[in-house]
Amino acid sequence: MTKTISCSDAGKDCGWSASAESEAELMTKVTEHVLAEHKEIELNAESISSIKSLIKEV
Repeated sequence: MTKTISCSDAGKDCGWSASAESEAELMTKVTEHVLAEHKEIELNAESISSIKSLIKEV
């Protein structure tokens, strides 16, 4: 199954979304986006866990 996530899933006013075949691949895309566009978000164990909880399978 394909895994998807979007910033709007987290309540952000951002149109970004991504999909990937694995959680690891999707989290790589999420990390790149957060570092480029959401510098206010600190990527730590707690925030990564929260982000992973928003991943949907389609």
